[in-house]
Amino acid sequence: MNLQYQIGINLISGISDINGKKLIAYCGGAEAVFKEKKSNLLKIPGLGVATANKILNTEVLKRADLEVEFIQKNKIKTFYFLDDDYPERLKHCLDGPIMLYYKGNANLDAKKIIGIVGTRKASNYGISICKSIIEGLKDLDILVVSGLAYGIDTMSHKQSLAQGLKTIGVLAHGLDRIYPSSNRLLAKKMLDQGGLLTDFISQTNPDRENFPKRNRIVAGLSDAVLVIESAKKGGALITADIANSYNRDVFAVPGRVDDIYSEGCNYLIKTNRAVLVNNADDIKYCMGWDATQKPKLIQKKLFVNLSDTDKKLIRILEENQKIGIDRICILAQMPSSKVASALLNLEFEGMVECLPGKVFKLL
Repeated sequence: MNLQYQIGINLISGISDINGKKLIAYCGGAEAVFKEKKSNLLKIPGLGVATANKILNTEVLKRADLEVEFIQKNKIKTFYFLDDDYPERLKHCLDGPIMLYYKGNANLDAKKIIGIVGTRKASNYGISICKSIIEGLKDLDILVVSGLAYGIDTMSHKQSLAQGLKTIGVLAHGLDRIYPSSNRLLAKKMLDQGGLLTDFISQTNPDRENFPKRNRIVAGLSDAVLVIESAKKGGALITADIANSYNRDVFAVPGRVDDIYSEGCNYLIKTNRAVLVNNADDIKYCMGWDATQKPKLIQKKLFVNLSDTDKKLIRILEENQKIGIDRICILAQMPSSKVASALLNLEFEGMVECLPGKVFKLL
């Protein structure tokens, strides 16, 4: 079964998602990785004897086989990064998970997705702002993503359910448990109005190092990330940094300058890592989600002098109906600064439209 090999890639100790994808590409598939001869594995750049021995260790596939049984028994949906139904936004993240495990009924490719993160020690102010913003977004039929942790995460999920919005909890462990256990009932409700998502197999403990890894899914799955209350160090700021690296929009709610749990938000705003927002209307306006906003009428120029770079980007856009800027950079083999500048010029010329989430399409 191919699923066994796909799961097995992540079980090879010391192989990251990025290197795992490279390994799959070199060998021609997940199954081919485990069936490759050791002599051929050693020819792969950067792959040493120790890693080759780990790949050939049959215990990896035995554990993967047990996970397949768990998946089938619990009717868990799996997404392999090369599958057509793998979440579109995550396809454009270089370190996106090779495998995802999912239970729920929400569309992971929903038209509008926002990640909401913040401190585990939410104040009354933070809780109030969180409730107000989600209530203000309910008319958009938006999907809310968070991490099912204490504080702002929990409130984001609860308020989404209360407002009739679907919400996804991204876990730092497998789907055989809920952490914190106090959110077990909340998680059960989310299965009927959203879902639970993870890239960890069952029997994985919610260890500290798993949470920053989990945060890349929250950021990558979203069009924008909103930070509501955060100290200057912590998971919420890690998520914001990852979102910036993915070219996602980042928003932050300001707070008092002497409040430790507003220090992180104020820092993001001060350093231009996030846009200051006070309410849902600010987010709608910045994302172009406000139905009252009149669409921009762009007049195409009949005669445009295109550079070689412009022509290359247009060819890429012609071959892809909608495509993220990260993927454009990869296909064009150009630095992001050069691609962003060229796309902006093409947008001014009325040839390209920028959509939420730094996604572009040809007009």
